[in-house]
Amino acid sequence: MARLKSVSKNHAAGSSQPWLHQQGEVIQEFGTVRQLPMVLSYDTRMYSCQRLNQVLSDSQMLYNLYKKCHWLMRGPTFYSLHLLLDKHAGEQLELVDTIAERVQSLGGVAVGDPRHAAEITKVPRPPNGVEEVPAMISRLLEAHTLILTDSHDAAARADEMGDDGTNDLLVSDVIRTGELESWFLAEHLVDTPLVRA
Repeated sequence: MARLKSVSKNHAAGSSQPWLHQQGEVIQEFGTVRQLPMVLSYDTRMYSCQRLNQVLSDSQMLYNLYKKCHWLMRGPTFYSLHLLLDKHAGEQLELVDTIAERVQSLGGVAVGDPRHAAEITKVPRPPNGVEEVPAMISRLLEAHTLILTDSHDAAARADEMGDDGTNDLLVSDVIRTGELESWFLAEHLVDTPLVRA
């Protein structure tokens, strides 16, 4: 409070000068849930927030992996894959926002810092350099498989606990999007000639 008081002495009433370099205390710790007007129990909301934050962290890494592959794509299929990977990245970014909002609506704290997400994620870190195209696609598919496996399990458990909202989000959004994107990626690994003689 002393910090705000000392800053306010430098501002005249009605001043349009922004109050820069403010610092505050953490008002809700990560890994906790607030009581909100919901019919779900504390234990259900805590469980769902933990599982959703895992999916959120992994989805943030998948989004970044898509962008990396989009930028570093090479070869005769460059154009089509460059566009496809960017489309998938956009869909993952929408999922990230939707998952984070669900965590917040349950009273939790969503993983919002990419450094925090990197600490939590199960998605393996890719090499810093450029991989061959099939390896990039395989890496994306492995990340999808990890997220899909976790999402199926979390959705089933949320259903058992009566958390229909989390179950619906995981099934209707995360799983359906992930399965469709996986299908599109896997078809690029089928061994067919690009040009017939």
